[in-house]
Amino acid sequence: MIRLSWPRWRGAYWVLGAAAVAQLTGCSPMRLLGPKQRLLTAVRIEGVRQLERESLEELLRQRPNRKFPVPQLAIYNLGYTFYNPERLQTKLDTTLYEFKQRIAAAGTDSVAVGRLLQKRERRIQKLQRKLDKGNAIMRIGEPPVVYDSALTAVTTDQIGIYMRSKGFFRTRVSAAEAPPEPLGPLARLFRADSAKHAEAQARSRRVTVVYNVEEGPRFKITQLRYDIPDTAVARLIRADTTRQLLHVGQYYDEGLIGQERSRLEALLKNRGYYDFKAQYITLEADTSFAPTTVRLLVQVANPDDADRHQQYRVRRVSFITDAGLNRFGLQRDTVRRNGIDYLAYNHRFSTRILDRKLLVRPGEQYSLLNTIQTQRQLSGLDVFRYVAVNYQKPANDSLRGILDATVSTTPQKRIQQNTELGGTVVANRPGPFVNYRVRVRNAFGGAEVLDIGLRAGLEGQFALAGSDGNPNTRQSRLTTQFGANVNLTLPQFLVPWHTNRYFTNYSPRTRLTASFTYVDRQQYKRTNLEATYDYIWQRNIFHQFILTPLDISLVRSKLDTSFRRTLAQQPNGAALLQAFQPVLVPSINATSLYNDNDFTQTLDGRYLRLFAELGGPFRSLYTANGEASNHDVGNSNVTVYDFIRLNADYRRYHKLSTRQFFVWRVNGGLATALTRTQFNSVQQPSGYIIPYDRYLFAGGGSSVRAWLPRRLGTGSLANTTAGLLEQPGEVLLEGSVEYRFPIYDFIYGAAFTDFGNVWTIRHQGDAQSNAQFAFNRFYREIAVGSGLGVRFDFTFLIVRLDFAAKVHDPTAPEGKRFVLPQLGKNGQGDYRVQPNIGIGYPF
Repeated sequence: MIRLSWPRWRGAYWVLGAAAVAQLTGCSPMRLLGPKQRLLTAVRIEGVRQLERESLEELLRQRPNRKFPVPQLAIYNLGYTFYNPERLQTKLDTTLYEFKQRIAAAGTDSVAVGRLLQKRERRIQKLQRKLDKGNAIMRIGEPPVVYDSALTAVTTDQIGIYMRSKGFFRTRVSAAEAPPEPLGPLARLFRADSAKHAEAQARSRRVTVVYNVEEGPRFKITQLRYDIPDTAVARLIRADTTRQLLHVGQYYDEGLIGQERSRLEALLKNRGYYDFKAQYITLEADTSFAPTTVRLLVQVANPDDADRHQQYRVRRVSFITDAGLNRFGLQRDTVRRNGIDYLAYNHRFSTRILDRKLLVRPGEQYSLLNTIQTQRQLSGLDVFRYVAVNYQKPANDSLRGILDATVSTTPQKRIQQNTELGGTVVANRPGPFVNYRVRVRNAFGGAEVLDIGLRAGLEGQFALAGSDGNPNTRQSRLTTQFGANVNLTLPQFLVPWHTNRYFTNYSPRTRLTASFTYVDRQQYKRTNLEATYDYIWQRNIFHQFILTPLDISLVRSKLDTSFRRTLAQQPNGAALLQAFQPVLVPSINATSLYNDNDFTQTLDGRYLRLFAELGGPFRSLYTANGEASNHDVGNSNVTVYDFIRLNADYRRYHKLSTRQFFVWRVNGGLATALTRTQFNSVQQPSGYIIPYDRYLFAGGGSSVRAWLPRRLGTGSLANTTAGLLEQPGEVLLEGSVEYRFPIYDFIYGAAFTDFGNVWTIRHQGDAQSNAQFAFNRFYREIAVGSGLGVRFDFTFLIVRLDFAAKVHDPTAPEGKRFVLPQLGKNGQGDYRVQPNIGIGYPF
């Protein structure tokens, strides 16, 4: 892994820091202001007691320059020192003149002229951006926010409107300029020799705006009435009162009123009212009846040209599977199934599968929900790039209340290939890797998706010891990894009975997977054959379930002789050696995944993943259960372990502003054997063993980033292998907090703290007692690491570079576990800055 030595850079940091302080304090940002302009330095909202202050802050038309995590105005001011607009304008004029001469010299050569024009455009745009927005340093910071009294007046009005929309009808809002805040102690220190009137003048050009809000009483709803002349609509609305959002006793809230209008519109559109719009719904508020009370009247008007609203039914449904394709002189072939016409020049998709995805059916009432669900179901097949459901009214005026539906789809590209090349730097060695994936859509005519993947790569790894046996002189080598996988996804449940269309709303899928992985490391060579059978369905767009009734893998490992000796010397060596024996792992598992955030994590969202696995169920039925048999399958020397594994991972994303987030995560897990397994060992004849890859690990780029991957733990047991061996555990507790903020354009920063550890469950002897989980001390064995990171957001790809340092090391001796002061020292333990390079966010 990349190593950074902190002390050698420390002097440079002090020099840069001193230069920055001198620069920032030597030049006042007041020089950036024009005549009679003033700098907005602070905004306060006072008097708010019943509402969240953050909701009012969103209404501010002017905000002062950001000061956290770095003062943006100071950075802009620093860049302004090197900004010379006259020189840039001269360079711009010179560039234009030079290109004019070169274009004239190119004459009639259109190719050369075209290239020169493109090159000129790039040069001009670059210079114009520097001229308009400043140099690179200025663009990292923020220009001064010049106080505008007109915008303050607009903000005052907006706050008043918002307060009244929340039921504060007697609110009063005013704005005033508070006395300017004094300059900071650092600025006063560097200006000690300046005249007092200069400081007073600087203060007079700084503005602090205070918005004073007198809330007044908040009005409550005391009466809720309906005026609906259409009796059919009235019956539907009154029958759905259990879902209504407005109730007597609530505070008046126009936001809630708007949600109720949308709910009523959706209710009626789902019951056949195709032409119904929210504009028909009005709510009148009467505040004159009694003090601080509101009487609401909900009115649902009829159309201007009718005495009632028209309900619609679907007469016929047509499904065009190749919309956008035109073959002149040819007509599409029509196949009729369950009353639906399927039209295509060449029927490539199974009408039986498509029929199960359609919720818009002939003879049924129009429903907006069924329309949206149909589009969602067809899009979820991943075989269509365009899906639309359109309705038309018949031209015959006598056929009122009739709709004809047309489902139009455009197929995706059938075969899609993707090759990914990249590299890693681990143990001071660059390691290339390549991934090749091919996706075949509608592989067998039933909207199946077939994925085939190949991967191969090299990765650096430190040797266990040097040629002289000393771990401090160890060299690195490259390890080999390659694998392949085949994945077939079917758009239905494969079950031995007929499911009809019962599961249609849940987007049912069946996934069959087979994979092979080979790893050649210094310690061992390992092959893994795995096959899974999954049922996948969705409760809604945020919540997904996966049930795997069959997950079976065969793992074989060949250990290096020195590594075998190293394992044998560990406190739980016999069990670890047994975990590397050939093993068959049959299991049943289930996953519940809830995620209401988007791919780039730009929403205020939540994430919850629950996982449970039962390994080796009923192993006594298919293994020999004697003391010398080790629960082997027949005479194959392949062992089966029974175990249970549980995991819960919760993440919360708080959106502080458009580009600032505070996120945190808590992750816990348990993995343990259910019964003992016999094995041949004098020191330990039997034990609670689980397959090695089912253990829990901590450390790495998506865990506690100050530790190497899978090297944290176990408990407070000292790691005697200099971090070379992974630390498997049976109990996992970890978490992270992270503040994400913009730096410049597509570059973002992060400040984070990670914590966690892994422990064993059962006592494995006095030598390993510190590795066992205990309620009276586990909180003292939590490892803590902190650091800073940079993220490059390319929209389609996020590249992450994090640097973390250990703060609390539970494996250090008591009283010496706060290890941050040892950062960069080569004493006991490894307390250097740990870099982490990854794709995507850590969580």
